[in-house]
Amino acid sequence: MNSKGILGIILLAGGVALLVFGLNASHSVADQMSNTFTGKFTQDTMWYIIGGIALGAFGLLSLVMGVRGKSA
Repeated sequence: MNSKGILGIILLAGGVALLVFGLNASHSVADQMSNTFTGKFTQDTMWYIIGGIALGAFGLLSLVMGVRGKSA
């Protein structure tokens, strides 16, 4: 496996970890109170979720492009 594929796997795993961490944080008491009164989660939780999605998408794209570049 080339370096792009390894980097893609690492970024994808990091993105999934951030996403899971953000989703778990959204169930905390502070986030539930924030969601109840403001209709949205705390800023930290949103950054974890957005960062996890972005990092996971970038890792997946890097992984796919690494595999595609090797076979073509």
